[in-house]
Amino acid sequence: MTEYTAATASKEIHKLSRLCEQHNHIEPELYDRYQVKKGLREPNGKGVLTGLTEISTVNGSKIIDGVLTPIEGQLRYRGIDINDLVKGFTNNHRFGFEETIYLLLFGELPDLPELESFNRLLGFNRRLPNDFIEDVILKAPNRDVMNAMSQAVLAMNAYDKRSDDLDIPNVLRQSISLIATLPMIAAYSYLSYRHYMQRRGLYIHNPKPELSTAENLLRMLRQDKKFDEIEAKILDIALVLHAEHGGGNNSTFTTHVVTSSGTDTYSSVAASLCSLKGPKHGGANIKVIKMFEDIKANVADWYDDDEIKDYLTKIVNREAFDRTGLIYGMGHAVYSLSDPRAVILKKYTMQLAEHKGRDSEAHLYKTVERLAPDVIGEHRKIYKGICTNIDFYSGFAYDMLNIPQEFITPLFAIGRIAGWSAHRIEELTCADKIIRPAYMSVAENAEYIPINER
Repeated sequence: MTEYTAATASKEIHKLSRLCEQHNHIEPELYDRYQVKKGLREPNGKGVLTGLTEISTVNGSKIIDGVLTPIEGQLRYRGIDINDLVKGFTNNHRFGFEETIYLLLFGELPDLPELESFNRLLGFNRRLPNDFIEDVILKAPNRDVMNAMSQAVLAMNAYDKRSDDLDIPNVLRQSISLIATLPMIAAYSYLSYRHYMQRRGLYIHNPKPELSTAENLLRMLRQDKKFDEIEAKILDIALVLHAEHGGGNNSTFTTHVVTSSGTDTYSSVAASLCSLKGPKHGGANIKVIKMFEDIKANVADWYDDDEIKDYLTKIVNREAFDRTGLIYGMGHAVYSLSDPRAVILKKYTMQLAEHKGRDSEAHLYKTVERLAPDVIGEHRKIYKGICTNIDFYSGFAYDMLNIPQEFITPLFAIGRIAGWSAHRIEELTCADKIIRPAYMSVAENAEYIPINER
């Protein structure tokens, strides 16, 4: 028998893959016949109801005179409107992400002594086990920062003698530890990637316990550790806006599914990181950045509506950019008229653009936002309104903050772990059944054929 070589093994894999394609085809009409909600979505894109939560409210429509009617998007954390939350801490000239973590985890806003105590608790937990950076992060560099983060979070399990204890105080201890250390894991994983994959210099900066998450992130990512206040404040707002978005988004639903099996906190967070890594979930803002790079390269006059509209039409008609027909950053599964996160982030992104002297690009973003809904509506059947989502402006904000593209989805995770942690605790305290939806087999019966007769 001939032994495989790399070339012959690859050829055999390609041959076997054709069998995978041949025997894994389900006729689309069967989904309609058996009323299967593909992707757990209704035909209008709304999610199928699979659970209840008190952590956040995400709403883009309401029943008016018996008709489901689009409304301006609403997002509430523990019942508090996201606009009021952001206004509250910005008007008081405070960073808000730590306050938001407290709100999501504990269900109420902290008073000043409680917030100061919680900040000290997070600062105390901003430390990794001895030699963890060298043994786990630097010795196993990964081409994808999200994969490196998942590996590191799973490795944290080995350093925790009570890793499998599902007692709520223990799960809270683990959650606070991961919320505090994930920014470090993300930053060091990126810097390891930068050094080993891009052949650039390596530096490791320790976080300062007295600094906010946003300040520490900029400090750790930048070689000179320098940043200004407006940069840190806008990054802080971005973290707040990404912290939570209901129980049905893919990564948070993953938290519920995996938690319901009784697994440990580290495995749950690693699974959610793997979900968020997917380009259909956490990678959308990178698509927006690349799309605008393409628009800027192909549109000569960024102040010419007609030229911009013509190029957007080419994108929708699959004649430009990645030829998927998608204008990235437009549309949302829940929101119709507006995404409240996008509205808030746009305001502060425009302030940052003025601060950085990038007004022309800001104008281009606003023009695309204004023209894109009509362009899409002229070429697609629209079931509900089209608005910009948070990904539309977040990529521009991160670019102005010199956040590397490889770090954008990890940054999403640093914000969203607050929501994942809250949902994990909610699942452990409120649910007592493993999540197990039904699948109907549509396979035909087959007879076993003896091997010498095949």
